[in-house]
Amino acid sequence: MATFTVWKFDDPEGASQAANILKRAEADGLVKVIDHAVVSWPADASRPSSSHGNEDKWRGTGWGAFLGGLIGLLFFMPVIGAGVGAAIGRWSKSAENTGITKEQLERIRSAITPGTSGLFAVTDQSDRDRLAERFHGLKRSLIETNLTDAERQVLLDEFGGTDATAKHPAG
Repeated sequence: MATFTVWKFDDPEGASQAANILKRAEADGLVKVIDHAVVSWPADASRPSSSHGNEDKWRGTGWGAFLGGLIGLLFFMPVIGAGVGAAIGRWSKSAENTGITKEQLERIRSAITPGTSGLFAVTDQSDRDRLAERFHGLKRSLIETNLTDAERQVLLDEFGGTDATAKHPAG
């Protein structure tokens, strides 16, 4: 099963740096990157910018469309107030097969704020120990994943960082 993760960085450039590390790790055979996207929100900007990965051969699998739609919904859709919740509710219904819930989508939306950035990654077949070594020293928090609680804890133990949700405190 593909692993979906969203990592928050406390500066607008952190996610881009992490995406570059992820691409180099893929070139070295440590992980298969199905798709990824970066959302960067400078502190003085009214809204974030985004860039989508170049994993063109995987776009047909649905993850590319999913990430593009998700980021558009969460950060660029001109919806206000209760409309945001309704839109997230509709999107979460269509995302049921990914294991991502409405609550997770809302948590992602509230976590990426001015002055931060986020790396959205869909990966598979990783050598987690060797991959984790590449990310040491980056200050980050895991916002969401489609992993079970036990798998999530293993990911945090191996990759470091903090768990950004109260439901899943890091150990």
